[in-house]
Amino acid sequence: MSKQHEVESLDFEQDWMALKVDGQVYRLPLAQVSERLANATEADRKIYRIAPSGYGIHWTTLDEDLSINGLLKLATVRFHAS
Repeated sequence: MSKQHEVESLDFEQDWMALKVDGQVYRLPLAQVSERLANATEADRKIYRIAPSGYGIHWTTLDEDLSINGLLKLATVRFHAS
């Protein structure tokens, strides 16, 4: 079984998520990504696990799951709408 996506890095910069997937870097506003992440502490944002299949990201302490496809769709809509 091949990976759906290769998540290379995930960082948070104030109110933004910087996600490097499949060689591309996406900056996403946390308020649009997830209310839980937007309201979380910096420490809680850093406690995550990327699914081995490359399908999604899970934050145990926040009980939050986000799919990579959903994040990429949001990034496409967000940055190509203007």
